[in-house]
Amino acid sequence: MSKTQLTLDIEEALYLYELEHGEIVVEEVSMPDDYGIVDTLALRTKPDGTYEFRCYEVKVSKSDFRSTAKLSFVGHYNYYVLPQVLFEQVKEEIPAPIGVIVYLPFEKSEEDGAKGKLAIVKKARKQELMVEETALLNRFMHSLFREVRKAKKVEKGLQFYSDQELISELAKRKKNDVSGSRIFFDRYVDEIEQEIVQELEEEILALKEEAHILKEKFYEKRRRTEAYE
Repeated sequence: MSKTQLTLDIEEALYLYELEHGEIVVEEVSMPDDYGIVDTLALRTKPDGTYEFRCYEVKVSKSDFRSTAKLSFVGHYNYYVLPQVLFEQVKEEIPAPIGVIVYLPFEKSEEDGAKGKLAIVKKARKQELMVEETALLNRFMHSLFREVRKAKKVEKGLQFYSDQELISELAKRKKNDVSGSRIFFDRYVDEIEQEIVQELEEEILALKEEAHILKEKFYEKRRRTEAYE
C-alpha cells in the first residue's frame, strides 16, 4: 500500500531528527520470531561503547493507530510519532512505557526543504530489549545493506535491476496513474516503436544506397564490355 504524503513528510522529519541526535537509522526492519516490522529503528552508541536501540512507529490516523497490525516496540526506548491532532485524540490509549513525538508542520517549507519539525510530548521509559541484542544488530545491518543495494541501483542505473523488477515497477506506475495524461508504460512502448521504425527506415535507406551502387557497377561493367565488342 502506498504511503500518504503526510506519512512521507513525518518520516523525512524523523530521519533528520535522528541524524541530529547522532543516531544511525534505517526504516522497515524485520524482526525475528513474531515481532513484526519496526517502522524505523535507530541505533545510538553510548560513550561507554554499549548500544541503545530506539523504535519509532509512525501513525497518521485513528484507524492506523488502532490497527491490529503488530507493533514492534522491541527497543530500549519506543516512540509513537503522530500528528499533533491525532495525539490529542488518542493520548489516553498510549501505554505508559511508550513515548510520543508529535509532528508540527511549518506553514511554509524551509530553505533546506524541511516541511515540519518534531517535538517530544511524552518521554519513553527505558525497557529491556524484546529481541536479543546480537539478533537485533544482525537485522539492523541486513536492513542497512538493503538500503545500500537500493542506492547502488540508483547510482548505476537500470543494469542492476532484473527484468521482473522493471516489469513490476511499470505495472505499479500504471496502477497508480490517476492523471489524465498517458501513463509511463504507454510512453515507453511508443518510444520503443519509434526507435524500431527509425532503425528500419535507416536500414531500408542503406539497402537502397547499396542497391544503387551495385546497379551503377553493373552498368559500368556492361558499358566497358560493349565497347570492346
